[in-house]
Amino acid sequence: MAKLQPVRGTHDLIGDEARAHLALIDAARTVAVRYGYGPMATPIFEFTDVFQRTLGDTSDIVTKEMYTFEDKGGDSLTLRPEGTAGVARAVISGGLRNELPLKCFYNGPMFRHERPQKGRLRQFHQIGAELVGVAEPTGDVEIIALGVDILDALGVLSETTLELNTLGDGPSRAAYRDALVDYFTGHAYSLSDDSRERLTRNPLRILDSKDARDRAVIADAPVFEDYLSEDARAFFDAVRTGLDTLEIAYTLNPRLVRGLDYYSHTAFEFTTEALGAQGTVLAGGRYDGLIETMGGPATPGVGWAAGVERLAMVIGDPTPAPRPVALVGMGEAGERETVRLARELRRAGLTVELLYKGGLTRGLRRADRVNAAAAVLIGDDELGRGAVTVRDLDSGEQADVAIADLTDHLAAYR
Repeated sequence: MAKLQPVRGTHDLIGDEARAHLALIDAARTVAVRYGYGPMATPIFEFTDVFQRTLGDTSDIVTKEMYTFEDKGGDSLTLRPEGTAGVARAVISGGLRNELPLKCFYNGPMFRHERPQKGRLRQFHQIGAELVGVAEPTGDVEIIALGVDILDALGVLSETTLELNTLGDGPSRAAYRDALVDYFTGHAYSLSDDSRERLTRNPLRILDSKDARDRAVIADAPVFEDYLSEDARAFFDAVRTGLDTLEIAYTLNPRLVRGLDYYSHTAFEFTTEALGAQGTVLAGGRYDGLIETMGGPATPGVGWAAGVERLAMVIGDPTPAPRPVALVGMGEAGERETVRLARELRRAGLTVELLYKGGLTRGLRRADRVNAAAAVLIGDDELGRGAVTVRDLDSGEQADVAIADLTDHLAAYR
């Protein structure tokens, strides 16, 4: 029988890594709550159409990366590759139009069949925030500020650069698309096969290409700013003014795009050099046409998502787990008392490791293995005196402590 292993591109979260993920998510959620963003969780799988409509038939995610399968009822389902589409679907199917503006924060696993590499897995985790129902540039400023404050709370803001661009409004995009088609058609012989295919279907996505041949052509391509309408330019100016007011630094990146037509106005990414080529840790933008594309009423929206694994890599070593107090029972009566005391101490806020059985030597050996700060020794002699022996495992000092006073005595280890 073959030895069971995790599926390629997945891995188990255990110990320090699991604690780091939870701490990161909790810290982000705490900041989101201060901004008024409530929790939201959408299903891990949706009808495939949810993602085909939102991500586009020409995107790499749809054509190459989605985990799609047919269930026993014959429906085509897909494991979610990102979070925004599910939120948009929930606005439509859940009748949430009457609750706008909707401000939500989510976290959970996403799935893409990519080539596994550092910081990029086939099952990965994201945190994300969406602001649905706000058309004003103030919403863009707020969602970016939320990202800034979360990165700051995680201690990685100084390691990142906020890159900012505008995708304009409908007329701006139409004019820019025509200019790109004209330009890339004249250089089609120099483009990669993928980009030549995108030229007729979604030319903006050529600007996303990492192919060296494409990058050389892209260097001289038209820039979006030259095709902005007056309204689109005013919107972007308002976003920039808002960020300046909050003293949020940013760098303009005219090549930062989102290829699908429902994206508009602001696009942004927080990038870092700490991860090499895969440098984006948080990215988002405005998607005013998304819900309408999915069959709902025209509804503005703006949001972002961040990769938990990538953020954890930038953060580095996780905060150590709290050192427990180890209870070592000796003899049947001592073991019974450790169970009672463990619950009492845990209710008092202490981290307690119950060492079950094995006597003094085995118990102290395990206490050392779990990095306990102190050991509480409970045997027949101690119980006869209504006391326990508390040994500090760093200094080696120990003292007899009445059981009634144990919680107060151990307060220093909380």
